[in-house]
Amino acid sequence: MLQEIMFSGFGGQGVLTIAKNLAYTAMLEGKQTCWMPTYGPEMRGGTCGCTVSVSDQPVSSPILERYSTVVALNQPSLDKYEPKVNPGGLLIWESTNIHHGPKRTDIKCVAIPAYDEANKLGNPLMMGMILLGAFIQKTDAISIEGVINGLKKTLPARRHDLIPLNEQALRRGFELAEQIK
Repeated sequence: MLQEIMFSGFGGQGVLTIAKNLAYTAMLEGKQTCWMPTYGPEMRGGTCGCTVSVSDQPVSSPILERYSTVVALNQPSLDKYEPKVNPGGLLIWESTNIHHGPKRTDIKCVAIPAYDEANKLGNPLMMGMILLGAFIQKTDAISIEGVINGLKKTLPARRHDLIPLNEQALRRGFELAEQIK
């Protein structure tokens, strides 16, 4: 089944990292995938996004106009991409810092207080991994174990000490999403 996903937020929030981990994990799990980042000239603070396509069949293009799932990490991303979610699609949004939630009723909306939860884990940068965990729970596109195995290959060795914290964040996001029907 083809899943076309947009991750979007401010530079520095981990958008490209979580999208890359999704694509890499999908590949490790035998799926067809491609990803394409988009960002402005700002190093941090500018809006960035990344499309990821995951399928059991070959993927034709990472350039998309509509998405089966959008994961929005900030208000500008929610405002920009909510209209681009396919009817019946999924919108996961970071509810701590987004003050005006989605308006559509023809899509599944999942609010995750990822920033608050990341702070409880002691590292606000885990916000993206919490949202990736929620995405995994709602879509079953990849497995948490696959992401953890992928991190061992994608993170530099000097950052491997963060793998247990990333695993906690993924599992916390999964648990939070599980509570939302």
